[in-house]
Amino acid sequence: MKTKAVRLYGKEDIRLEEFELPAIQDDEILASVVSDSICMSTFKAVEQGPDHKRVPNDIAENPTIIGHEFCGEIIEVGKKWQHKFKPGQKFSIQPALANGQLEAAGYSYRYCGGDATKVIIPNEVMEYDSLLPYDGDCYFKASLSEPVSCVIAGYHENYHSKYDNHTHIMGIKEGGAVAILAGAGPMGLEAVDYGIHCDRKPSIMVVTDIDDARLARAASLLTVEDAAANGVKLYYVNTAKVENPVEYIKSLNGGKGYDDVFVYAPVSFLVEQGDALLGHGGCLNFFAGPLKSDFSAKFNFYDVHYAFHRITGTSGGNTDDMKEALALAAAGRINPAIMISHVGGLDSVIETTLNLPNIKGAKKLVYTNISLPMTAIEDFAEAGKTDPLFAALAEICARHNGLWNDEAEKYLLANAKPI
Repeated sequence: MKTKAVRLYGKEDIRLEEFELPAIQDDEILASVVSDSICMSTFKAVEQGPDHKRVPNDIAENPTIIGHEFCGEIIEVGKKWQHKFKPGQKFSIQPALANGQLEAAGYSYRYCGGDATKVIIPNEVMEYDSLLPYDGDCYFKASLSEPVSCVIAGYHENYHSKYDNHTHIMGIKEGGAVAILAGAGPMGLEAVDYGIHCDRKPSIMVVTDIDDARLARAASLLTVEDAAANGVKLYYVNTAKVENPVEYIKSLNGGKGYDDVFVYAPVSFLVEQGDALLGHGGCLNFFAGPLKSDFSAKFNFYDVHYAFHRITGTSGGNTDDMKEALALAAAGRINPAIMISHVGGLDSVIETTLNLPNIKGAKKLVYTNISLPMTAIEDFAEAGKTDPLFAALAEICARHNGLWNDEAEKYLLANAKPI
């Protein structure tokens, strides 16, 4: 069976090609990919090529398929896995198969990655329970389950100490106070979405940024009213307009510090601000991944000693986090669409990936079986002046608060030009 895929041959060398897939072995699964979202980690892999820890050294001779945030449908199941999977099932894949294992879908495999029309899922993905069934109607929400799982991991990774028996209570403090610093970006928005709609909620949540437009958009998508209906007092704060941000944010919590603080940008003063916001026994989660290995910030160790301040950090989610993300999305309890800013086809992957840091906006979503330039949702109406497809998509998204949505996906898949 033929597939079309974007393959990595070397540093900044990715190519869209059509080639023949071999027949599957008894322990493999043949699948069709429908959607993939492009991750900054893929950009890093393409930049580094064989120097990347997950990319094989022989990609010049045996190129690998890129893309690891994908969703599709199973076509054929090898004998070994027929008791567990069946044709027609929707799926997503947890790319990080196990602690310490470097091989991962979208980095390491010749025939398995998200930027392809069809793939062969290798045996180890199933062995590690990393082929995850998905019961939702649309595909894009499952593509985003991997980044959503990173957000969920942050909530689960925070911890608080119980002094009388020296045990750690994992997760944010239920009914406590949460601050999300630099939280109006795509990952921060999902952290707000999850915090409002998950089972272990805070009672108060403060989201900060320094840009009024980003904050206004956040407030229109994740409203104070919806948060209140779910038992959470939600505040959006532009810290650039507040004389003393720490004092002001504490005033929203009755003058008290916060139980859980998340830092969503790798900026030293934000880490220090987060530290200053912590209350007794509070935990700071440094979520944002810095680009430089020598990144550092001051931390008040007097408060570590006397006020039991804790610090942690997370990078990626585990399989349980991803299963939770898929279940919440399928049930409609969270809306990962708030993370999407652009939509394109398989033929847009190369240019988008190579230029990812320079393209404004949030997540770039790819539908792998169609031809479509990578286009910002906010530009659909302009593109629609000459292209009826974009005109229809603009109208659909306008009815959904400017967000990508199930209806738009179905329309696109039914009407876009095949790749």
